[in-house]
Amino acid sequence: MVNSTRAIPTLSCSDRINLQTSPGKGGAYYYDIHFWLGKDTSQDEAGTAAIKTVELDAVLGGRAVQHRELQGHESDKFLSYFKPCIIPLEGGVASGFKKPEEEEFETRLYICKGKRVVKLKQVPFSRSSLNHDDVFILDTKDKIFQFNGENSNIQERAKALEVIQFLKEKYHEGKCDVAIVDDGKLHAESDSGEFWVIFGGFAPISKKVASEDDVIPEKTAAKLYSIVDGEVKGVDGELSKSSLENNKCYILDCGAEIFVWVGRVTQVEDRKAAIQAAEEFVASENRPKSTRVTRLIQGYETHSFKSNFDSWPSGSAPSAPEEGRGKVAALLKQQGVGLKGVAKGAPVIEEVPPLLEGGGKIEVWRINGSAKTPVPQEDIGKFYSGDCYIVLYTYHSNEKKEDYYLCCWIGKDSIEEDQKMATRLATTMSNSLKGRPVQGRIFQGKEPPQFVAIFQPMVVLKGGISSGYKNYIADKGLNDETYTADCVALIQISGTSVHNNKAVQVDAVATSLNSNECFLLQSGSSIFSWHGNQSTFEQQQLAVKVAEFLKPGVATKHAKEGTESSTFWFALGGKQSYTSKKVAQDIVRDPHLFTFSLNKGVGYLVAPILWTYVIWQVEEIYNFSQDDLLTEDVLILDTHAEVFVWVGQSVDPKEKQSAFEIGQKYIEMAASLDGLSPFVPLYKVTEGNEPCFFTTFFSWEPAKAIAQGNSFQKKVMLLFGAGHTVEDKTNGTNQGGPTQRASALAALNSAFTSSPGTKASAASRPSGMNQGSQRAAAVAALSQPVVSTLYARLREYLQSQISFVLAAVTKNEDDAEVDDSKEAYEVKETRIFEPVSDRNGEESGPKPGAEEDENGSESSQTTFSYEQLKAKSDNPVTGIDFKRREAYLSDEEFVAVLGFPKDAFYKLPKWKQDMHKKKADLF
Repeated sequence: MVNSTRAIPTLSCSDRINLQTSPGKGGAYYYDIHFWLGKDTSQDEAGTAAIKTVELDAVLGGRAVQHRELQGHESDKFLSYFKPCIIPLEGGVASGFKKPEEEEFETRLYICKGKRVVKLKQVPFSRSSLNHDDVFILDTKDKIFQFNGENSNIQERAKALEVIQFLKEKYHEGKCDVAIVDDGKLHAESDSGEFWVIFGGFAPISKKVASEDDVIPEKTAAKLYSIVDGEVKGVDGELSKSSLENNKCYILDCGAEIFVWVGRVTQVEDRKAAIQAAEEFVASENRPKSTRVTRLIQGYETHSFKSNFDSWPSGSAPSAPEEGRGKVAALLKQQGVGLKGVAKGAPVIEEVPPLLEGGGKIEVWRINGSAKTPVPQEDIGKFYSGDCYIVLYTYHSNEKKEDYYLCCWIGKDSIEEDQKMATRLATTMSNSLKGRPVQGRIFQGKEPPQFVAIFQPMVVLKGGISSGYKNYIADKGLNDETYTADCVALIQISGTSVHNNKAVQVDAVATSLNSNECFLLQSGSSIFSWHGNQSTFEQQQLAVKVAEFLKPGVATKHAKEGTESSTFWFALGGKQSYTSKKVAQDIVRDPHLFTFSLNKGVGYLVAPILWTYVIWQVEEIYNFSQDDLLTEDVLILDTHAEVFVWVGQSVDPKEKQSAFEIGQKYIEMAASLDGLSPFVPLYKVTEGNEPCFFTTFFSWEPAKAIAQGNSFQKKVMLLFGAGHTVEDKTNGTNQGGPTQRASALAALNSAFTSSPGTKASAASRPSGMNQGSQRAAAVAALSQPVVSTLYARLREYLQSQISFVLAAVTKNEDDAEVDDSKEAYEVKETRIFEPVSDRNGEESGPKPGAEEDENGSESSQTTFSYEQLKAKSDNPVTGIDFKRREAYLSDEEFVAVLGFPKDAFYKLPKWKQDMHKKKADLF
């Protein structure tokens, strides 16, 4: 079954699916073919799927990468086509299997794994399926619960919310409730009680039992084998590209993944035999099921394959037969799927890329020794190839605060000391601006569009002005070719728009001319404007602007190609032939997003001498989106024209400072494996300060970029609204003892008391929570395994909060008669601890500005004056939440002090709220 759809939510356990994609890369088209094997499929049909995949590859012209996907062990690349997840169904549509049929709704329990692509697996609907290490989704008819194991990953919790949203829309018509239940935090008056009642009551959760699905194959040193007549034989020697012969097939064993490499001139039957040999090899080595098998054709190797070789010289990929392109186009057209890029001869339309907002303030400094010298305003736009510069562009995008674009420009003839000093000083400037600027490193000749656009015009001249450059050429005995206002200089004008119209000084000889360009020839006090016959009107206009920039007020002499005067040729040393060929444009490639990790280890060189090794690993995030920018990570976006290192707000500070080192390491690797230019522009982008030329590679939603908290908290806010708050344990320890104890006591009081004075009415309970379920949940909370340590934690907590307790007791004695009954003590005890969250995430304990009477009900709204609430007040108020002083102001005084109504104020970003609170002395 061939399928090109990317929105298949379910796959039957007996089905095989070949998914064919065709990502463009430099004008050549590559293909990925995935054949998916359900756990219930037969061996014969699995073999047929593999053979049909080889045949499809032959139709494609032999340029496809083939991936074998096993149910439950799918690759991230395969799963990325079916976001947010695949839901396997029992049965199948193939021969011998009953087609899955829609049944009456059944409660299901799923385990949810994966930080960026989700592996969703249905597990038995039983309490014993739960554990402390994973995230689970309980899908009932009226409500979907997410259970977060105490030790589960924050990012997996966030991805599980996307799955819940998908289940809600697909199976509940978007109408069911959603609840989050945290392991170790049991609140009887909230969703956790209802969750445990569904399982028949609470009981301790057992530890996770490892299964075969949890076995993660270890990556090992690559070992190469040749396949000769179906037999697998080891290949000795170092791994290099020259080890692979184009008339043979090979197996590259990397432990976690097996590659089958197929020579370009091998026959189809040999290719089928190689696949069979690889299957037998995996079986003979007793590898786990999750071991991936990937088949590659010569010339279309992947990054992960090439990175295992000591050397991999770059070369052009072979072209595919036109017949194959036509067959694939016809095949996909039959299915109503367009194949972008298959048609030949499509016109290339140059588009202006996203640029920075105009009208900003630009400042430029030239590096001179250990300091930076400001460039005069009239010279901003002139760059010397022997110097290094720091450029700071300050601008406003929409209604946002000030944004900064901070770059080092490195001339091709500059000395290393100046280059390092430019980087160091730029980093100091970035830190002084709290790390908000987009910080870049730009080499001469590789200026990106947004850099060129802020200089009108931009001119790159020969030589240098800095003392370091002058000393260097003097020490080397070189001629100083630095541009001066009265020297002979030839300036090449290129580009047709604001983003690429820069001018560069070239050798002042006739052979430097080109019929497709415009040139300025400066000779003493004269300046000529030479227009090639094939130059554009935009280039001619730019030539006039550059001439005025270099020699203000000097009349320009025009010389069209073929009408030059003898004075013109004399300045160039005589007339000579020159080219009329257009300059080749850079190859446009698809962007790729990568995550990286540094794995350190210690080994023995010669006992007892130890050596440390570092494995620098890069993994691609396929079919990426903005949701893949997780705040705890550092990511690399490679557009081939630029490289961005994106740094999340929750990243370790030391790792934030090493962003450029990470980017440089990646560039070195990509330069050796994929032909990336070592001089590609490199940017550091911090979360929340993404520029337009970065966000253009995503379907960008600003709300996601400014959301606060870790990955899970952000996702909760985006899906449920700012009013829904969560407490997340990032260190894996159980901090819920006091809350759990207080919640349980409150629940017992609510569930067992029948006093008419009790205010916990049935109307206030969550749906489905009767007195019986409340009792079950409360008893469950008190029977947690951590109960033995709760009283110790309570004592510690009470000691640390003794002043608050005394204040509260004093206030109660002043306001009302103290009730010494056990029930009253239990209810008041809940005040000491953190408030219990209700179904909507709002605090059901005492609220700012509200008092409770002795029965626990809220009385009339109470506020305090601004003078009492100020941080530096002479008569400060006590017993309030000091982090939210402003909440206790009256509505009128709130507007007078902060300038906003309360609703409008709390819609502001957190940083703006804090700013206003600091000004008002309420922070």
